[in-house]
Amino acid sequence: MLRVPVRHGFWRTYSTAVDSTREGWLYIDSVFPIQLARRDFRHYIGILRQETLLNVLQTRLEQLSSVYDFKPLELQPQRKDGGVFVRFSYSPPYTPDGDNWSALQTTLGEEIRKHGPLPTWLGVGSGELWIVRGSPWKEDMNHFASPILKVVFDGPEIQEQSLYEICRPYGRIRDMTPSGPVAAGILRSTSVIFQRVHSAAIARNVIHGLEFPSQSTSPTAAKTRLRTHYQQPLQAHAIRNWMSSHPKIMLPIIVFLLGTLTYTIFDPIRSLMVEAKMLDWFNYRSWSQIRLYQWLRETALDRLILGPTDTSSKLDRPEVWKERKEAENALHDYLADVPTTIAFLHGPQGSGKTSMVEAVLEQTGRSVLTIDCRKLHAAPSDSALVAALAAQTGYRPVFTFLNSMNSLLDLASVGLIGQKAGLSSSVPEQLEQILEVVTRALRGVSSSHRAFIQRQIRYKVHLESIRVQEAHKRQAILNGTWHDGRLDCIAGNGVMSELGVGDELFDPDDGVHVGSETQTSQMEQEEQEKATRRQKTLEDLEAINALPIVVIRNFASSVGKTTREEVLEVLAQWAATLAENHIAHIIVLSDNRENSKRLTKALPAKPLYSIALSDADSSSSLLFVKQKLEDAGIDMGISAQDARYVERLGGRASDLESLIHKVRSGMKVDEAVEDIINRGVAELRKNAFGEDDSTSLPWSRYQAWKVLTMLSKTPEVGYYDILVDFPFKGDENALRSMEHAELITISTKEGRPAAIRPGKPIFRWVFERVVNDKVFAARQELVYNEKQIADTEAKIGTYEQELAVLVETMGNEQRRWWTFGRSACVERARAVGERLVIAQRKVDKLERKNTELKKVMTSNL
Repeated sequence: MLRVPVRHGFWRTYSTAVDSTREGWLYIDSVFPIQLARRDFRHYIGILRQETLLNVLQTRLEQLSSVYDFKPLELQPQRKDGGVFVRFSYSPPYTPDGDNWSALQTTLGEEIRKHGPLPTWLGVGSGELWIVRGSPWKEDMNHFASPILKVVFDGPEIQEQSLYEICRPYGRIRDMTPSGPVAAGILRSTSVIFQRVHSAAIARNVIHGLEFPSQSTSPTAAKTRLRTHYQQPLQAHAIRNWMSSHPKIMLPIIVFLLGTLTYTIFDPIRSLMVEAKMLDWFNYRSWSQIRLYQWLRETALDRLILGPTDTSSKLDRPEVWKERKEAENALHDYLADVPTTIAFLHGPQGSGKTSMVEAVLEQTGRSVLTIDCRKLHAAPSDSALVAALAAQTGYRPVFTFLNSMNSLLDLASVGLIGQKAGLSSSVPEQLEQILEVVTRALRGVSSSHRAFIQRQIRYKVHLESIRVQEAHKRQAILNGTWHDGRLDCIAGNGVMSELGVGDELFDPDDGVHVGSETQTSQMEQEEQEKATRRQKTLEDLEAINALPIVVIRNFASSVGKTTREEVLEVLAQWAATLAENHIAHIIVLSDNRENSKRLTKALPAKPLYSIALSDADSSSSLLFVKQKLEDAGIDMGISAQDARYVERLGGRASDLESLIHKVRSGMKVDEAVEDIINRGVAELRKNAFGEDDSTSLPWSRYQAWKVLTMLSKTPEVGYYDILVDFPFKGDENALRSMEHAELITISTKEGRPAAIRPGKPIFRWVFERVVNDKVFAARQELVYNEKQIADTEAKIGTYEQELAVLVETMGNEQRRWWTFGRSACVERARAVGERLVIAQRKVDKLERKNTELKKVMTSNL
């Protein structure tokens, strides 16, 4: 019976041959498309046309019955290799053994060509019949056709010439590569590289399983069985395996490629993003020139979202804050000149440095980049620090997570090649990379502004040139010497050209006309030269206004916290580079003058442009409060008593703003001042004495108490008066730490510390309020006295030991009669005894005071 396949079957069977016939296998190529990969879409075309192709092929094979009773018995599609296996029967005398397969294949081929071509999936061309010399291997694994056919020898190795003769009938061979020496137990092989994939597919299906007789003359010699399979030109994971086995070569290449990718792709994008931040490309508020946006803002946005706009200037009137006027003028002078150094603006916290700088920069209208060091210090990790600087500068995109991956790769490279690959970088290096990109962006911003200004200047010069030419033309018309050249075109040439001459004034020798033209051309040339010089001058003047401004705020170390000193060093060096190269104006804001040392170190050749901002005096403070209250619509008279309360706040801008806010909320002036003082008392107790934890403070409680008690009685005390006595005894670090914490202010005279004042004017009253608190004062005095008692008792112990030694020495000492009992030991013992008595009296006095202080503490519980 015949076995007929269904639509998606793999074979079909016909009636079997008689017992006197022999059977064999044919391979017919080009029936289906050769599948080169898993997603080769041509493979699906073969599936759709399979039934049609097999029916046509069956008809064509049945026409070969005249060749030795040829009968097709079974058709098995080999779609992956593009062919069909055909099991057939035929009658002797020919058999597929020996060399008779070649004659049978030739005869079948000649007969099939007489009846037309064999079917193909494209309908063009014709396939060929091939006698299968081995055994058909019908598999559906993901082994796709390739021009490289690997032939494995299961038995003795076949000579290269013999293998060539076996494979050459199926197509041209480009090369044959033996496997080389192999280990024991592994079969030898040879790679046969065909010119075409089609030839390799035929050879693979025809010679697989072929048993080749041995070259030995022995009758018992074993035959060699050929096993074939495809080998991809690029082996899977070959590149990966080679890269992993050569880390010393690949890691430097990877580092170079990553650096090149960053430099060529991401850095220009980041520089563009920094420019966009500074030029407000993505800020809708800067679209005021667009009429549609302007209309939307006036009709909808201002009323629904934005609310009323404040058109008043941020600057206060000069007569109100006259102390700030000098600093503003100095800052204007710095911005009006070519940047050669750094402007260092210092003043106590809350003195209004930031608001003054913002007001001045708003007047200039220039591009500003602001970096806040306080946000950088507050970053919890290195990645957060880099991200914070990138966010402030507009540096995008930033891949902070890659730093951890690069660190892991460096650790892995140490184990592989014995050294780091250099992928990871330290925090200062990452900050320098960001600031380097920002520098390029600053240059781009300057170029953009300069180009815009030059276009405006050229346009103005052009308008001026047109105005001058029109003036000359009007004057020539009035003088009657102007001639319109367009009349010449109308009049024509020759005699008719005389019609182009009007009523112009000419002398008989034409001298007046020629002279007028010459004079006019000279005047125009002079005007052109003047315009060129004017344009050059304007461009030079406006080149300074085209420079961007970089503002670095809170440039100081953190007190009581971990300070990122490397951040300040990197910013200082970057600021010095910008100033030296005239890239931007640099303004550094700091609460302490001592922080300028880093900038001076980074810019040793040029002095800093230092601007000091101090507190306002009493009259300016009072005028400032009155103005702010009037601006808020509060009409209240400030009495003499209220003025005295305002004077307690001093001229610190932050305290005055707090007072104004409280008064606007409904409080009286005296109540607001008292509330500010009470809040300052609570903050002082926590910051100066560390009520929660005093171990983290860089000074001791009794040192803070000593300063408070002295400053509560007098506005200032001598620096060395406190430094040389107990409890400091030369400890300048404690005083400097208090200054950084804004508890005190150290003034200088001739470059050396001279006096100590409260950190803010209001601290004068805060110190007094803290000292007058009986319970708190008793507690601090008790701690202060116990420290003195401990130090004094240590001295007493030293005196007692010295006296014991002196007494023993005097007992063995031989004194002459003429010395009247005097000696060095006696004199020393008398001096030590006096010191011992003084020390003991001091201890007794302090203990009596402590007893009284304890009573005060217990009586106020």
